[in-house]
Amino acid sequence: MDPVTAAATDPLGAALHSLRMSGSFYGRSEFSAPWGVELPPMPGCLWFHAVTSGGCRLEIEGAEPCLLGAGDLALVPHGEGHRLRSDPAAFAPSIYEIPREIVSDRYEVIRHGGGGAATGMVCGAVSLDHPAADRLVGLLPKVIHHEGSTALEQDWTQSTLRLMAVEARTLRPAAETMVTRLSDILVVQAIRSWLETDPASRAGWLGALHDPQIGRAIALIHADPTRDWTVEALSRELAMSRSAFAARFTELVDEPAMGYVTRLRMQLAAGWLRDDRATVADVADRLNYRSEAAFSRAFKRVTGLTPGAVRAGREPREDRFAA
Repeated sequence: MDPVTAAATDPLGAALHSLRMSGSFYGRSEFSAPWGVELPPMPGCLWFHAVTSGGCRLEIEGAEPCLLGAGDLALVPHGEGHRLRSDPAAFAPSIYEIPREIVSDRYEVIRHGGGGAATGMVCGAVSLDHPAADRLVGLLPKVIHHEGSTALEQDWTQSTLRLMAVEARTLRPAAETMVTRLSDILVVQAIRSWLETDPASRAGWLGALHDPQIGRAIALIHADPTRDWTVEALSRELAMSRSAFAARFTELVDEPAMGYVTRLRMQLAAGWLRDDRATVADVADRLNYRSEAAFSRAFKRVTGLTPGAVRAGREPREDRFAA
């Protein structure tokens, strides 16, 4: 099955497939009670904490403390600062104040605490650069707690965490790559479980993905964003009338279909300009604009920035993830 057909068949799966992560930081932690650590905000990144043994509490402003046990995984999707500690009274210094063993540019080992009950964790901060991932992550709650002790998922979660712990501890060749890939699996599974069980996932854009017609339209757009989509072309794919499709898309997504297409294309363009160092002419051509000037006008209208500013790195980092 080709990617476009697969995306149209499983819109939620296509959204999860966009969660291609690039690691900003990974670390293995060996804590002993009493212990605590404060983690800084990392805008545009998703924090994850996998507990391989013992337990702790996760505290973030505006949310109830989250109690984590062995086999549990917690996500902080919006990169907010937060604390991990063994108990409510434990002192939590900044991670920058705790001695760390630097294994590589992106991998560290932390040993910290008072010598009591032990807790083992694998933690990381990852960035998600696909526009569909930005949209999905932006709708997630402040914290997602995935309990690995549930009967349905206990075996695979524990097995994945055990393998992750072994790779993080032994640091065999390609261990960092293994931890990265296993982290991807755990993060996607935690988000998938939230999508399947939380009523909040049935509202707005996420709710539109559940709709058999509009969800398919969104998936088609994301699977082939450079195609010259029109309301007529999309409605034809869905065997809907033009007016019915346009009205339903706007109702569920809270944005007209062509506005959605244009914004997605400009987000992709920003990534090509910023990360791939593509020229403005190349991006205009990839998006089938007739001229650089036409593309530049559309880009500035949607993003508020010129393509040249983004390519030159004059884009505020927070703006990357605001959409």
